[in-house]
Amino acid sequence: MIDDTLAKLEHRIRSLSTVPEDKKAELTVLFSDLRTEVSKLSMAKPEQAESITRFAELSTHESTRTPANAELQQLSLDGLAASVKGFEASHPKLVDSVNSLCNVLSSLGI
Repeated sequence: MIDDTLAKLEHRIRSLSTVPEDKKAELTVLFSDLRTEVSKLSMAKPEQAESITRFAELSTHESTRTPANAELQQLSLDGLAASVKGFEASHPKLVDSVNSLCNVLSSLGI
């Protein structure tokens, strides 16, 4: 389920004409990193891994839809960032991946 969701997100990003190619490439790498880190987490904490994936899905949706809604985008990005809170020590790469993803999605400005 987690891999399927992240694969769908990657496909969605690649198919958007409103996202510049350099951002698409950056997001593809970030989703790949996120997939790796969430897979590691899912072995020990499957519910938290699912939550992170769902917030990534929501954040991607809100950051790429038109017309954009800045308030919903920010709420979804805050939720994504909050979903990894507490994993700084045990999964620092996961937290870094999510933070990077939030920054890129936030900067799309669609």
